[in-house]
Amino acid sequence: MLLECKNVSKNYGRKKALNKVSLEIPEGRIIGLLGKNGAGKSTLIKLINDLLVLDEGSILFEGKPIGVYSKEHISYLPERTYLDKTMKVSEVIKLFKEFYKDFNEEKALKLLKDLDLDIETRINKMSKGMQEKLQLVLVMSREASLYILDEPLGGVDPATRDYILDTILTNFKEGSSIIISTHLISDIERILDDVLFIDKGKIVLSSSADSLRKKEKASIDEVFRRMFKC
Repeated sequence: MLLECKNVSKNYGRKKALNKVSLEIPEGRIIGLLGKNGAGKSTLIKLINDLLVLDEGSILFEGKPIGVYSKEHISYLPERTYLDKTMKVSEVIKLFKEFYKDFNEEKALKLLKDLDLDIETRINKMSKGMQEKLQLVLVMSREASLYILDEPLGGVDPATRDYILDTILTNFKEGSSIIISTHLISDIERILDDVLFIDKGKIVLSSSADSLRKKEKASIDEVFRRMFKC
């Protein structure tokens, strides 16, 4: 198993952000982590990426506790930009190449060209949407075992979303898995193999995407709206 979460809990003071969450992520799957804002998606993702400390439970990546090894093999796209905005795109590419052994510079340069991003542009001169495209390029240019994308479509226009989804689909390493956290379900459901619905810190539904559609005779977006009365 690629990733295992067992009875994972996390509190922020008196607020229980995650409550005994258990899940398994096998190899070669694209999984939608779907929930409303505040449901616990980002907290779970930060725990998997070893950015928060567990209050209870365990997280294993390829059978090992998360830490140095998992960070070398998980490529993470956070919801908010973390790049030094005074840097040029070319400087960020160089930084990633030096920092990550699995970074494919050739792939990154090709994707930047496809997205019309000039490598000599400074990040602070780019729009929010362009910065999000750049972060996606950096993340997808790693030859990782697991890609975790937190709201990858949040700041881009609808016309760009399909292109970004195709970029994701055609640029992750064969046999790897992807976790996509989003509330824009209708935009991504065509690429999903599996879905996890999270609500109030608990996984309330886990299913293959096709099985859920057949069982409910509805799209995943419709099923989600029914469950949560969106």
